[in-house]
Formats: sequence, C-alpha cells, structure tokens
Amino acid sequence: MNRPTQSSAPALADAPPVVATEPAGAPIGFAEFVALVAALMSLAALGIDSMLPALPAIGRALGVETENQRQFIITAFVLGFGIAQLVHGPLADRFGRRTVLLWAIGGYAIANIACAVSASFTLLLLARVCGGAMVAATRVATIAIVRDCYHGRPMARVMSIAFMVFMVVPVLAPAFGQTVLLFANWRGIFWVVGGLSLGIWTWFFVRMPETLHPDARQPLSVGRIAAGWKQTLTDRWSLGYTLASTSLMGALYGYLNSVQQIMFDTFGRPKLLAVMFALTAMLMAAANLTNARLVMRLGTRLISHSALTTLVLLSAIHLAIALAGYETLVGFVILQALTMGCFGLATSNFSSMAMENMGGIAGTASSVQGFTSVTFGAVGGVVIGQAFDGTTAPLAAGFLICGVVALAVVTITERGRLFRPA
Repeated sequence: MNRPTQSSAPALADAPPVVATEPAGAPIGFAEFVALVAALMSLAALGIDSMLPALPAIGRALGVETENQRQFIITAFVLGFGIAQLVHGPLADRFGRRTVLLWAIGGYAIANIACAVSASFTLLLLARVCGGAMVAATRVATIAIVRDCYHGRPMARVMSIAFMVFMVVPVLAPAFGQTVLLFANWRGIFWVVGGLSLGIWTWFFVRMPETLHPDARQPLSVGRIAAGWKQTLTDRWSLGYTLASTSLMGALYGYLNSVQQIMFDTFGRPKLLAVMFALTAMLMAAANLTNARLVMRLGTRLISHSALTTLVLLSAIHLAIALAGYETLVGFVILQALTMGCFGLATSNFSSMAMENMGGIAGTASSVQGFTSVTFGAVGGVVIGQAFDGTTAPLAAGFLICGVVALAVVTITERGRLFRPA
C-alpha cells in the first residue's frame, strides 16, 4: 500500500492539504500491469485507427460527398477525447482511478453501439464525440495509476513498455477494419469495438485494485480543482513538456487525418494502408523498447531531446523531397516510419517528465495536460488535414513546423541545456 506524504503544494481553506504518495510499485504482476495499462490506452487508438479503412464506406452510406468532410469522423472523436479529460481528472482524484475507469469504459461500449445504429452523419458525429469523451478516462486515470505506482525514470520505463505493446493496435486496427468490411458493413466495426471494450472492462474489474491511497483523495470543489490546475500550469516541467507534446500531437493528428487520402488518392494503393500502419507502428514499438532499456541509464532528457532533433531533420528532408516532386510510396513509408519512431521516443518521455512533480494531484494534472495536448493538438491536426492537396507536402510541412515549435519550447523549458543525461 502506498504511504502518504505531505506535499509542498499550498493547502486550501476548504480542502485538506494535497497528499502525495510514495510509489510502491504495481499492485499486480509487472507484466500484467504493463499489458493492462497498454490495453486501456489502446481503446482510444482502436476507436481512431480501425475507422480509417471504413471512411469511404461511411461517407457513401450517410451521404457525405466531400472527402475532406469524412475526416470529421476522426476529429469529432478526438475533440471529445481531449475536452472530457478536464472532467475525468478531478473525478479520478476524488472517487479513485478504478471507479472512474469502470464507468467510463462501460460508457464507451454504449457509445460504440450508438455509432453502429446511427442513421445520419450528424448522429454518428454526436456518438463519436460521446465515445471520445468516455474513453478519455483511459488516458487520464491510466497515467494517474502509473504515477501512483512509479515516478521518474521507472515511470518512463513503464510508459515505454506500455507504448510498445500499445503500438500493436495501429498495426492491427486498419487490418481489423478491412477484415470486418469483408464480412459486414462499416457498422460491424463499431459493434466489435464495443465488445472488445467490455472484455477489457472485465479484465480491469477482476484484476486491478484501487491505487489511490484513501488519504490522498481530494474533494470536488472549485477551489481545489483551480489550485490543481494552477499547480499543473505553473510548474516549469509540467507546462513546458505539455506544450511540446501538444505541438507534436498536432503532427500526429494531421497524419491520422491525412494518411487514408494519401494512400487512397496520392498513391492509389488503398490496400496498403494496413501495411503502412504496420511498418510505422513496428518502428515506434522498437523505439519504445529501446527507450525502456536505455532510459534508466541515459535519462529521459538525453533520449527525448535527441529524438525530437532527429524528427525535425527527417521532416525537413521529407518536405524537400515532396516539394521537389521526387516523392514515392517507398520513400514516403520509410521517412514517415522513421519520423513516427522519433515521435514515440519523444512523447513517451515528455509525458513522464511532465508528471514528475505532480504526484499529489496525478489525476487532475494528467487531465489538464491531456486536455491541452489532445484538444489543441487536434486543432492543429485539422489544419494539417484540411490542407491536403493531393500530395504529401502538407503533411511533411506540418511535421516540420510542429517539430520546430516543440524543440523551441523544450529549449526554453530547459534554459538552453538540451541533451542532459539527468
């Protein structure tokens, strides 16, 4: 059981002092803990990636004629996912991680059923927003669970391994969507996602105890929540690495919004969409496995700063090739996979560094950080996605701009001292 310790955060008149916990490790076996964390985090990715092969079919069935409008099926989900994190965080700090996750995963299953029976594009988008809002708890409360059990480099190690397992979802999700379309229409994808959600709900219910110490629970009050937000947004590492993650998330969502059209329209190879995801995800998984092995020795800063710098260089090369007219399918896949590998290395460490001083308010801090990175990242992703002009240049430019912004933010946060081993 975690031992409560007094935090240095100021106490409020209407709330007990913020209580941090001394991490005591996972409450279940390490391998199962990491696998369960990865499964919980994968639900959101499954809700996005499995839809990509079905976007044309959904558009035809619901009368969406403009291809770029189909991107809103992804954007609606992501916006709900981002905004709702502000709600799940305080709830997780008040009622515990377990209670919030059980209600939210159940709600996510219901939202997928609503998507499956939607009779119009408007109703589908509303159901997607609700689904994203429910599954947002799997990011907020899951990161809070990891922070309850670990911090610093051990937390970065857990997150890296979880992200490695999590990368299996982008490998399988598009192929899963295409497979379902062989036997059913696009509505079948939502039915299966709902069923998988209930399976993970059962696993979590049976195996995962509450990780938030009773003495660390925080009351639901405006003053307490505002104090948590203030602490999260005024801590140098929390704010700096959250903003850097936000910029990189804009590039990621731009990729998710654009990749289906790039594979279908730019290269005319729709059947290779799943292969594209597989290669990208495999490299990201390999990068996170490498990070898990090296982070305890090299530290989060040296690894993440090197990855971010490499991402900027790769994006500049990719944009130059695209603008010069030398883009090929093979070149796109290789450069994009390498870029996404760097993305995975950077963001998995950024999340750990942003949470380093947030132990006493892990749920609230995770919600503010998640809301910021996902919501504003989604807006950036919309800009990149809507800029699609039949070439890969807008996507490459988006990665370059987002990478440069993230590097500038990290440089300011570290006061120019990049690549430090500790």
